[in-house]
Amino acid sequence: MTLMIRRKITLGVVIGSRAFFSPAPCQTARTEVLGHLARLGIEVVTLPYEATANGAVQSIADAELYANHFKARRDDIDGLVICLPNFGDEIAIAELVSRAKLNVPILLQASNDEVDKVSVSERRDAFCGKLSVTNNFWQYGVPFTETTNHTCDTGSDEFGADLDRFARVCRTVRGMRGARLGAIGARTGAFQTMRYSEKLLQAAGITVVTVDLSEMMGAAGAIADTDPALIDKMNKIKAYGTIPGHIKESQIVTQAKWTLAVNRWIDENGCDASAIQCWRSLQDNFGCATCVTMSMMGEELMPSACEVDIMGALSMYALALASGAPPAILDWNNNYGREADMCVCTHCGNFPKSFTGATPEISELDVLGESIGRSKCFGAVKGKVKPGPMTYFRLSSDDRAGTLKCYLGEGEFTDHPFPMDGGIAVTRVSRLRDLMRFVTQNGFEHHVAMVRGHHADVVSEAVTRYLDWPSYHHNGTPEPQLTRLNRF
Repeated sequence: MTLMIRRKITLGVVIGSRAFFSPAPCQTARTEVLGHLARLGIEVVTLPYEATANGAVQSIADAELYANHFKARRDDIDGLVICLPNFGDEIAIAELVSRAKLNVPILLQASNDEVDKVSVSERRDAFCGKLSVTNNFWQYGVPFTETTNHTCDTGSDEFGADLDRFARVCRTVRGMRGARLGAIGARTGAFQTMRYSEKLLQAAGITVVTVDLSEMMGAAGAIADTDPALIDKMNKIKAYGTIPGHIKESQIVTQAKWTLAVNRWIDENGCDASAIQCWRSLQDNFGCATCVTMSMMGEELMPSACEVDIMGALSMYALALASGAPPAILDWNNNYGREADMCVCTHCGNFPKSFTGATPEISELDVLGESIGRSKCFGAVKGKVKPGPMTYFRLSSDDRAGTLKCYLGEGEFTDHPFPMDGGIAVTRVSRLRDLMRFVTQNGFEHHVAMVRGHHADVVSEAVTRYLDWPSYHHNGTPEPQLTRLNRF
């Protein structure tokens, strides 16, 4: 089974035209958009150029032809790209989308006119035609994604970047709609904050698969010391980071057995992401931590969250889909002196190593190790996160409102010192006080997912435009809204 995050994105491509405009731009637009998609490694579903006049959709008959072709490939298509090299036929485009019934994101592009080429035989009028198509989309209840500007050239770098961003939106939407999350163990008893609603998740197409921690420990304990897969896993753990000399080989064996058992269960159950009961039953009853297990899975774009934080795992998965980079789960944990827009985000030691940005140390849990004995707590991945831009995101299930909800934004990791053990990320977020006030007043958890780079626009487009979840974008510009005047 190929996980969504590993499969190529496939986009349907449509060139829209109005018959009495010049057909010349249609073939050029087709060639240029297909060229962009080939460079991006994106698969394409479309009809041959010869299937319709000018290779375009400009009648109900054309719409029906394309709709049937797309319906036959429904399971493959992640999104539609509709280009208007001229005014376009609004009814043909709207009917194509309606008849295909793909329920996927749509990117609508309209081409620029050139100021010196607006004669009867040269003009495009796509600026106006786009408005006609979008009006029809509104009537049909079809959401769609805008290009950066209202019009753009199909051969431009700007449109190439729009296509790349749109492909990541499509991957995020497709991945989230059918996600399978593994819940390994019961919710950590001390954390009621990690409660969530499986039913609200299932209503959104997201399935949670559960397993008792004792079953997993039993499966791990049954792995023979001579199992070639175990030996391979031990070697991978040793190569993943720096292991202090006092760590015994037997501790690495125990850790490798646990990791192998978790990996096998996730593969058998087709899980995209997971959340694990990371303390303290595993340490007391099996003798290791699970941080390096989660860290290594995250590095392979199969995110795993601490403390059976299923909503955190889903948040991490959304960031992985949007960015193609390993995410982490962190606590909003400490103030940074009197710096109003800075804080410290931490966790015991589950950050993927490329999220940290350096080769980590793999040793024992510190706080729990002091309490129950360090020999039971090998497996923590430790390191300070290197400076750079970051995106944060948090999904939560709100039973009172009967919906999933989320917030997101962008900030940066800094190089400021902070002498605390574990995984440390000194973080700067503009208007941090406003963000924390929002988090506290809207019942969000203390966990937050983060990923390196700025990807909030992709996540925001996916969750608001297509998944229809209430959201707050801390750095976003609110879309203009209609004002209802109370005249009487």
